[in-house]
Amino acid sequence: MSLAEELLNPPPAKLHVQNVSKVYHGARQTVLALDNINLQVEEGEFVCLLGSSGCGKSTLLNLIAGLEQPTDGTLHADGQLVTGPGRQRMVMFQEHALFPWLDVLGNVLFGLKLKPGLNDEQRSEVARYYLKLVGLENFAHANIHELSGGMKQRVSLARALAPNPRMLLMDEPFAALDAMTREQLYSDLQDIQQKRQKTVIFVTHNVREAVCLGDRVLLFTPRPGKIHAEYKIDLPRQRDINDVAVAQLASTIMADLKRHTPAAL
Repeated sequence: MSLAEELLNPPPAKLHVQNVSKVYHGARQTVLALDNINLQVEEGEFVCLLGSSGCGKSTLLNLIAGLEQPTDGTLHADGQLVTGPGRQRMVMFQEHALFPWLDVLGNVLFGLKLKPGLNDEQRSEVARYYLKLVGLENFAHANIHELSGGMKQRVSLARALAPNPRMLLMDEPFAALDAMTREQLYSDLQDIQQKRQKTVIFVTHNVREAVCLGDRVLLFTPRPGKIHAEYKIDLPRQRDINDVAVAQLASTIMADLKRHTPAAL
């Protein structure tokens, strides 16, 4: 397989979540984390899951990733029942989770080790392509401890993109970064999503972040998590988080969120 063939975008993924609930049974209590979630995500959509801490957003993301199983209901990605993790659904977490004993290139290569059809030279080409895509082509052999927080998240993004998944699952990946770094990554992520045509599901509790990035924003109630509202974001891209239109729509969504989560906020 040539590098050009490898970098051809596979069609973005569809997702169908039907009547999904998740219960956690502890030694002292039973917690209903998600209650009867129904959700349809179309190919190439950027969907943001928005709500206060503990409302089940990350739980739903883990179910979509196949890292956990629902107590009730089903999840289908491209018509296939989700029963476990898959290469077509890659996850990017809040913590970068990079391997400190590998350099930047080695971390991106790690996700390509088991990818069929590529030799070592082609894997290296693919990894370098994605490092260039996230602006780190000159840091391929840097050690992880030498990087800033924003650079580490860029490496994580390159590692998630390198296997060329059809769906990218992101769990508050920019929450720990400073404001200027976040703003740059918002721009970069929008650009990459448009270029690489990925379906993206993005968990956040930052209302402006959701409006800046998402095609659609889904509001979750406090536990047990339910989807109580949906906002279609029709603002043109590229979006800037400081744009007046973004701020106005974020204000409307925040008012809705406060009505449903007064104690949490």
